[in-house]
Amino acid sequence: MAKKQYDLLFKLLLIGDSGVGKTCILYRFSDDAFNTTFISTIGIDFKIKTIELKGKKIKLQIWDTAGQERFHTITTSYYRGAMGIMLVYDITNARSFENIAKWLRNIDEHASEDVVKMLLGNKCDMTDRRVISKERGEKIAIDHQIRFLETSAKSNINIDKAFYDLAEAILDKMPSQSSTNSMSIRPVEQESNKPQGGCC
Repeated sequence: MAKKQYDLLFKLLLIGDSGVGKTCILYRFSDDAFNTTFISTIGIDFKIKTIELKGKKIKLQIWDTAGQERFHTITTSYYRGAMGIMLVYDITNARSFENIAKWLRNIDEHASEDVVKMLLGNKCDMTDRRVISKERGEKIAIDHQIRFLETSAKSNINIDKAFYDLAEAILDKMPSQSSTNSMSIRPVEQESNKPQGGCC
């Protein structure tokens, strides 16, 4: 009965300006639902969804943060321990795109060094209101060496792909992560034993 329903637990974080569609992205992925009324997230909200990836059951704990400045202090504590961060802007809102630099600084300041980042240009279904070209999104992603996708929660474009790609990137990093951990331990504990074994 107490058997774990999953093999791995990944904590993901959605960040970005208020109104860019973070909550809609989360609900589209977790519940396959889209809500047309905008209700601003107060502080923090989260959803859980278990996915199947490379033969493993991965439980995604996805935290949706408030974009407003007044919740900034609450939400920064959620960067710690996050394994993946989705940075969302709205392709119809130039300011949300300009603020990416600020959000990236927040990640650098508050998240762990090896957190996997992904940039999402949301609302890509609204082609007639687009002000940020796909190329500009791609360029900023290349400059910062992070993954990039354009998404639409409304039309369900690339939503599942975004979460699966992010989870896969975290999964791919895991073996190397454990080897770096053992490397940092080795000089202290194992170095003295190693030459004895290796000399003969």
